[in-house]
Amino acid sequence: MAMSRTKRARLVRAVQYAVLAGAVATFALLADWEQIRRAFFDLEVAKQQFPDIVTVALVNTVIYTLLGFVFGLALGLVLALMRLSSVPPYRWLSVVYIEFFRGIPALLVFVTLGFGVPLAFQVSLDLYFTVMLALGLVGAAYMAETIRAGIQAVPKGQTEAARSLGMSHGRAMVSIVIPQAFRIVLPPLTNELILLTKDSSLVYLLGLTLDQYELTKFGRAALNQERSLTPILIAGLLYLVITLPLGHLVRRLEARTAKAR
Repeated sequence: MAMSRTKRARLVRAVQYAVLAGAVATFALLADWEQIRRAFFDLEVAKQQFPDIVTVALVNTVIYTLLGFVFGLALGLVLALMRLSSVPPYRWLSVVYIEFFRGIPALLVFVTLGFGVPLAFQVSLDLYFTVMLALGLVGAAYMAETIRAGIQAVPKGQTEAARSLGMSHGRAMVSIVIPQAFRIVLPPLTNELILLTKDSSLVYLLGLTLDQYELTKFGRAALNQERSLTPILIAGLLYLVITLPLGHLVRRLEARTAKAR
């Protein structure tokens, strides 16, 4: 007698659960739990990381990220307006910038600003200024496209209504269109903030002093000193302290936007 579709689906699901349970049981039986504990959950090593991993590394990670985000947002807005300009050279410049910085690794930008520019122009750039430029230049390329999409999503009737009230094109853009566009693109911009948080780990390439360490550099230095993965695990958890609330915020904003529609 042929098995019904429902019974076949239940059987397949039962087999999947059995495979998963077997894999978990095999791992639990074969794993060296004492070695895993020493490698990842060494409490003595964990205690030594505090409070510096929070007061120095976490704080610096937040500062580097915010510097890059604020600069990238301002530059991204300018690039988005250039992309929508009626003057072709502005559009061309914006497209070239966006395609260039979206196409190269952020690591290359850090190396260029951290070592290439000082060597080529015989100048010394402040670390925070370098980080702001490196993260902001790359982030602006992505944010420009996001903002441009947001501006284009604002109904044209809004601009026409503003112009009928006597507003100039520029004032209508600043007072009416851009505020509405930012409400639309707030979720993707928050995603960009999460990406910049992770990209801030590239700061380690610039050579940092102890008080300039961010989470990745702090964890790596502690790993070399303690020969334990516990500092890396703590650094990863502290990244989640930043990114998980932001991810939750994105979902709330997306839900609110969908509800408003």
